[in-house]
Amino acid sequence: MPEWLVLTLAMLAVCVVVVVIVLVRHRAAPDDEDPTETPDVIEYMTMWIGVVYAIVLGLAIAGVWEGRSAAQDHVRAEAVALHEISERVRIYPADIRERIREDVNAYVGHVVTAEWRAMAEEGRVTERGTELLDRVRRDVTDYEPATDFEAQAYQPLVDQVSAADQARAARAESTGETMPGVVWFGLIGGAVVTIGMIFALQIRRTRRELVLAGLFSALIAFLLFLIWDFDAPFSRGLGASADPFRLLFPGVGD
Repeated sequence: MPEWLVLTLAMLAVCVVVVVIVLVRHRAAPDDEDPTETPDVIEYMTMWIGVVYAIVLGLAIAGVWEGRSAAQDHVRAEAVALHEISERVRIYPADIRERIREDVNAYVGHVVTAEWRAMAEEGRVTERGTELLDRVRRDVTDYEPATDFEAQAYQPLVDQVSAADQARAARAESTGETMPGVVWFGLIGGAVVTIGMIFALQIRRTRRELVLAGLFSALIAFLLFLIWDFDAPFSRGLGASADPFRLLFPGVGD
């Protein structure tokens, strides 16, 4: 099921549940209940619960967004380092140059296909990807420069291999979910309490109040969905993409 459909159904379900509870509570309320007489302490508590929960939601969204942005930066750094390797070997002999470029393309093709699926479905990088990157490293480090010009390019190429390896390691650490379970418990529990405080205010069955209650609960459902979607940078709809690889290595992995 598409994630946008899951989000839509979740928001509609929350709205329906809240509206139904309001209607049922209104019917079950005693005849002498006056909804205009809400104790001041309840209004004060409701306000502060909403403020505290908004801060928690904001921090959670900022945290998962930062993790998602960092994951995308790791992908970009890895792609740039590999592209630099492919470009800088142009001064090497034709057979060495072509071998390095072929191994780089093989690694990139594996990353954007098999390894990206493994990160999305299993939360890990593949051993095959590690082997292919090791092959690129051996291609670069095992070559003995024949001229001073090649010797000048040798160390920068080694540095780019090291940069690609570091970016790959950082990408591997970014796979999987980042939010601890206790944080999710707090977010979901806080949502229940925050929405539940709506009923402490004794809202009436007017169209305006029902619409506002539904929109408020739908907004919280949307924000929780946003946190969940960003929580796994490589496996969900708004996660990091392999576009930097596809942009710098067009046609590879298609």
